[in-house]
Amino acid sequence: MINRAKFCLLATAAGLAILPAAGHAQTADPAPAQQTPTPSMSGATEDDSDGFETIIVTATKRGQASNVQDVPFAVTAFGSKQLEDQHFANLQSLSYKMPNVNLGQAGTTPGYANFSIRGLGINSSIPSIDPTVGVFVDGTYLGISAGLVFGNFDLEGLEVLRGPQGLLFGRNVTGGAVVMRTTTPRNTFHADLSAQVSSGPEYKASAVITGPIIKDKLQAKIAVYYDKDEGYFHNDFNGNDHFGKSRTVIVRPALRFSPDDSFETLLRYEYGQYDGDGAVATNHGLFPISSFRVNVDNEGFAHNYWHMASVETNIPVELGNGKITNLMSYRAYNSTVSNDIDASPVLAFSSGNTTHQQQMSEELRYAGTFGKLDVTTGLYYFNQQIHYIENRILAGGANIVSGGGRQRQNSYGVFASFDWHFTDTLTLNLGGRYSYEEKAVRVANLVRNGCDYAAQTCNFTFTDANSWGGFTPRVGMQWKPDDKTQVYAFWSKGFRSGGYNFRNVLTQVAPGPFGDEVQNSYEVGFKKDFGKLLRVNGAAFWNEIDNVQREIQIPVIGVGTSQQIVNAANARVRGVEGEVTLRPGGGFTLGGQFGYTEGSYTKVLFDLNNSGAIDAVDYALQLPRLAPWTYGGSLGWSHTFGDYGVDANAAVNHHDAEFYNDANTGRLRAATMVDASVSVHRGPYTVAVFATNLLNVATYSAEAPLAFFAGSTFAPLNKGRVIGGSISAKF
Repeated sequence: MINRAKFCLLATAAGLAILPAAGHAQTADPAPAQQTPTPSMSGATEDDSDGFETIIVTATKRGQASNVQDVPFAVTAFGSKQLEDQHFANLQSLSYKMPNVNLGQAGTTPGYANFSIRGLGINSSIPSIDPTVGVFVDGTYLGISAGLVFGNFDLEGLEVLRGPQGLLFGRNVTGGAVVMRTTTPRNTFHADLSAQVSSGPEYKASAVITGPIIKDKLQAKIAVYYDKDEGYFHNDFNGNDHFGKSRTVIVRPALRFSPDDSFETLLRYEYGQYDGDGAVATNHGLFPISSFRVNVDNEGFAHNYWHMASVETNIPVELGNGKITNLMSYRAYNSTVSNDIDASPVLAFSSGNTTHQQQMSEELRYAGTFGKLDVTTGLYYFNQQIHYIENRILAGGANIVSGGGRQRQNSYGVFASFDWHFTDTLTLNLGGRYSYEEKAVRVANLVRNGCDYAAQTCNFTFTDANSWGGFTPRVGMQWKPDDKTQVYAFWSKGFRSGGYNFRNVLTQVAPGPFGDEVQNSYEVGFKKDFGKLLRVNGAAFWNEIDNVQREIQIPVIGVGTSQQIVNAANARVRGVEGEVTLRPGGGFTLGGQFGYTEGSYTKVLFDLNNSGAIDAVDYALQLPRLAPWTYGGSLGWSHTFGDYGVDANAAVNHHDAEFYNDANTGRLRAATMVDASVSVHRGPYTVAVFATNLLNVATYSAEAPLAFFAGSTFAPLNKGRVIGGSISAKF
């Protein structure tokens, strides 16, 4: 597999060596109508002639930015100003502001995402489980869910794509995709400085400085972020009023080299570090679900650091007046954590784990136009290595078990997408992708002496290798009777490869492999602007998922809990969603969003509730991480008083309760979030005050039942009411 990987990279590198020459050999000045904007336009906003902000997205990979109203699928997109107005802290802070979307954390490992869209998501922090909601940063797919929910800044745009995105974004992206793009170096000097303080207290500061090194040839950027959280929670066990401390540092330098109009290279790098306390968890066997009370004897710790680098090359070519893009990326992520899993004042279950991940990927893509036909096609390669070890201290230290695994994988993809504008108003969308993935693993069961946690070595008892492949076509139709109306419909297929379980507690069960998951998705939708007054977007969807991969969690006396990964069932998920923006005048903007999702099992393949039999009770269980109703509304007001501008925003958003696990013995409570902010700006300066979760609702990212006493759970808390202020300047 390694030799094949090296061959693939060498072949791609050879192709890249040829491409610049090919690009320079073409006409230097393509027709103006076909010139593509620079990546800096991604996520930008501007007021169009009708008064609505035009949100620019790059999810179509057409080599040029697109208006979010023109893309034929459901997507919620935020430009940089919108993110600033919402005092965007991290991805989790946007969870309540989009229909049928949950961008929550796992809770056991800080920053570990358990994202779910339209009821499809993972429910674990095991790194060998591929996420169903793919996260992409500057075009790079992040292979594990770790290190995603830390502070975010320096963004030009953020796009949340709902529904399977396997055609352009690859295997395993069956629930949807979160696409983030950082700012691109500019050809003129620009500085964006910000400082913030909020409840805890928590202090944040960031700076983004960019400008030319060689005018019109070479531009540079440096972005720095610092977050010091002094701890929001009180620990009853030791009287600590600052439990939940953390410190985050992120540094992002970038270069953009464009010696002429026919060549562009973007070099990006990121270093990040997070250090803090372990999970702040409550136990609902001790405290009510509405409480923020914590009483743990082990406050734990979390150390995370990562490196990420990418090189993106864009070359215009005469063929189809198009563009060739190559993106080569690398990421290394490392974490060591310790948590009080029993979430109680006695040492019943404490756990530590280490995760080391390295990935590299390369995508070579072409986008062009041939008369009425738009073409996007490409090749993709992804390599990843994961090393995970877990250690559990149980029964006051009388029982210690450990285990883990190593995995090496290679993924390959080839894709093509065609948009045929066969009339002035009708477009046929056709495409397909073939993905192939191979994984080789060694696994040590979680038993006594399964691993030496101090030495980071394991007694591997299971060795295996397997491969999976799948074809994911897409067929759709767009109807655009005018430039403010779109109606679309499509069918697409999703593919999620199989894998292995690194947290194997049940020694009588093999750690894998579990099989691949296949999805058929149907969606119809519309997007409509009514003059300067109203924008309405809506969609209805129907998903059929075969061989659903589930992380079955069962409380087990002696080891705390077990997680068995299986192809548990066939399922159906269907629903509707909509977003509305109304601008009645006077500087007011009203927004609303709603989503309804219903899921059920059509065939059960595994005993979901551990009753000893597959029966009517299993069929009646609800799908985990699926909130039936999500809805909310917002009110914004902007006005100018002489040299001063004022922006005020208020929002109320609701998520229904949802079951946490497959057996429906853990439940995440319903919650309504009320947020508000006011900012005043004059010239380059802005001063703002804001409040989130004004109702001080207790929410938690997990509700894992435990076997220690009646009602015992591990429930990592999110912050309650937060009030803060900020000052920023843009030059």
